[in-house]
Amino acid sequence: MNARHYPPASDLLHWEDFPKGSVRDCGSTRVSREAVLDFARQFDPQPFHVDDEAARNSLFGGLAASGWHTCSMAMRLMCDAYLLRSTSLGSPGLDELRWLKPVYPGDELKLRMTILDTRPMRSKPDVGLVQSHWELFNQHGDCVLSMKGWGMFRRRNPGAESPAVPNP
Repeated sequence: MNARHYPPASDLLHWEDFPKGSVRDCGSTRVSREAVLDFARQFDPQPFHVDDEAARNSLFGGLAASGWHTCSMAMRLMCDAYLLRSTSLGSPGLDELRWLKPVYPGDELKLRMTILDTRPMRSKPDVGLVQSHWELFNQHGDCVLSMKGWGMFRRRNPGAESPAVPNP
């Protein structure tokens, strides 16, 4: 088993590090045929996700990744970009999820996160809520996935107001 090395607590991103209006590029990933098939066989074995002929005859016109696989790839990019080096306490859920275009083997996907709102959690003053909009784009610049939801993060300064976007 590989041990994961996490940064010291003092280096972790806190609620204050996610100011409203800020935008973060969260990296990219290439979609492999093997990953599309592996995910679909295990979690979403609809014919257009697992069978080339059925996929050609579908609305997708070819093998397409499951929307849930697309969400999982976005989640991995979030983890690598910031969650694994943050005080994340999880999420109370998504408010919106849209699969806007199919994702195909060979696509290169890039994730962008925009902070829509932040506020302290009323019931837990040491926790702050961050509302984010994540957009996943393919290599053509088409948005293939749009999600909006909330994350919970420990606060560095529980008595402070919401973080502000830094001036350039």
